[in-house]
Amino acid sequence: MGVQLLILAVLLLAAPAVVGGLFLKADKLGGHLVFRWVSGQFLLWAGFQLISVPLIIQEHSFSRLVQLFTGYVAAMALLAVAVEIQRLVKGRKPSPDRTRGQGSGDNPASGVLLWLVFWGVLLLQLVQAVRLSYADTDDAYYVAISSITQEADTMYRKLPYTGGSTLMDIRHGLAPFPIWISFLARMSGMPAITVAKVVLPVVLIAMTYGIFYLFGRVLFPEGGRQLPLFLVFAEVLVLFGNYSIYTAENFLIARSRQGKAALANIVIPFLVFLMLLLLKKLQEKQRIQVSFYLLLGAAAVTGCLCSTLGAFLVCLAVGIAGLLGALCYKRIRVLFPLCACCVPCAAYALIYLLLE
Repeated sequence: MGVQLLILAVLLLAAPAVVGGLFLKADKLGGHLVFRWVSGQFLLWAGFQLISVPLIIQEHSFSRLVQLFTGYVAAMALLAVAVEIQRLVKGRKPSPDRTRGQGSGDNPASGVLLWLVFWGVLLLQLVQAVRLSYADTDDAYYVAISSITQEADTMYRKLPYTGGSTLMDIRHGLAPFPIWISFLARMSGMPAITVAKVVLPVVLIAMTYGIFYLFGRVLFPEGGRQLPLFLVFAEVLVLFGNYSIYTAENFLIARSRQGKAALANIVIPFLVFLMLLLLKKLQEKQRIQVSFYLLLGAAAVTGCLCSTLGAFLVCLAVGIAGLLGALCYKRIRVLFPLCACCVPCAAYALIYLLLE
């Protein structure tokens, strides 16, 4: 079990944090460990989507996907290390953007207390998400698909309810988030159901709060106790958001292993965060780096990985924010790279219409 958890820690924590170094220039937060971890995971997710969908459509084996995606992860990690070494040699590595002390009139003790409350409530949520894990009705399909893929070495070629052979379901085949869970299970040797219901809730819930933390760094740049207070307020909303099984809060705590939950709680918030950075850069007339658009494109592709509906929602969000930014700040040219970021989403939507 210890070796299995170590492998998962490398795949879910260490590898994304290393790969995220490729986005160091995307924003001044690029040197922050949380930003590196989240952005690196999005780049790995996007690569998984681009590699897996063609293999699923052509009915290749799951082992072939494992080989190709493992090579992709290794290549991205080596590229990130090479870029980092180059920065060190040239002496141009920027220091991480840190909170600039306490805000005016803040009591340092109250800020420390708020951080303790945040970490305590976060730990409670992580423990409860694992301890109170239950069998959601959708698990009969999604978790079963992950288990069948791991054991049968096929992708969407067996019925999850009976185990019999079937034709590929293109709607689910274009959003292979359960197959990513199978990849983690195959690499670690842990059963897919254990990965889905024990490991992933801890990692994905922590990533969600990591994105909230990045939001707070942008909304409260003066530091002080505003940031931990913002995070505690977000935790309160999650704790009391289970008034329906369809709320984002319910999806976060109880169904984080499902792709649509990742879309609602990770992809869309991170996309909104990137749009906030974009509008801020346009307002301040900053030069937008190519790495920022690459990260935005990775987030768009990840939306397709989580759900076929993600293709539409991502294009809608990027289109509205980009159009408003272009008109308000008179930067019409920004629409062209934003449209390029949405091209993969349009391609997957077209594939769905052609093959459905």
